[in-house]
Amino acid sequence: MTRAKVRRAVGSVAIVLATLAAILVPVTPAHATYGPDQTVSITVTSNAGPSLMLAQLTGTLAFDDGNTKFRYALRLCWGNGAYPMPNFYALVNGSTVVYPSQTGSTTAPAGCQVALFLYDGEYTHSTTLTNVTLYVTGGWFYPGNTYNSRTKSVTYDNPFN
Repeated sequence: MTRAKVRRAVGSVAIVLATLAAILVPVTPAHATYGPDQTVSITVTSNAGPSLMLAQLTGTLAFDDGNTKFRYALRLCWGNGAYPMPNFYALVNGSTVVYPSQTGSTTAPAGCQVALFLYDGEYTHSTTLTNVTLYVTGGWFYPGNTYNSRTKSVTYDNPFN
């Protein structure tokens, strides 16, 4: 075999191996990185009758640099004197409602009843994510059997846009 033929054969084998490697090696998608955690602290208190802490949502929220995701690690306290259990939801970009699923519970700290409810997860939006508003609602009875509820909200802006 001449040198030229050997070079062509080696070149052909190299091309075949490179093609096979490109086909067989899975392509991993680029992973977006999360920015710094933003502190969440929303306390809902009664505004009629005795002063009661109805609900408290604490934890963190972070946005990814790809502008489509946010992750959360939130804790919901059911305040002493509040009834029924408080709730919260996230409003994405002012239009998409997200109800995070409870992922667990732990011992209730002072001022909370039953348990401290845990919500940990990630949400992916179909378009550019500009902000998330968290709404927390708690209720109480005053005077007598008259039911009252109160909602507080805080908006968290995506630092990447």
